[in-house]
Amino acid sequence: MSARTGDDIEVTLTGYRDHGLTYSWSIPVSDSAVLRRTAGSTTATGNATARFHVERDGIAAISAARHCRPGAGRLCPLVVTPWKVRVEVK
Repeated sequence: MSARTGDDIEVTLTGYRDHGLTYSWSIPVSDSAVLRRTAGSTTATGNATARFHVERDGIAAISAARHCRPGAGRLCPLVVTPWKVRVEVK
């Protein structure tokens, strides 16, 4: 995706329940000073949101991971699902 200096980028990731397991997202993070996270939160239902302010030109990535939270008497699969988007700022 592309953005301009001064833009704000909103990220919303939706968790879900399946067979008594809740699949939850971590709060998205940036790997670069190109983007500064100004807000971030998660919910009990597994959703995660974050807002990033574009600070300068360059390339950055925003990433998060989805993981399982077991319900009563349930076991989670040992799987973590990554999510990542590349942001190019001009």
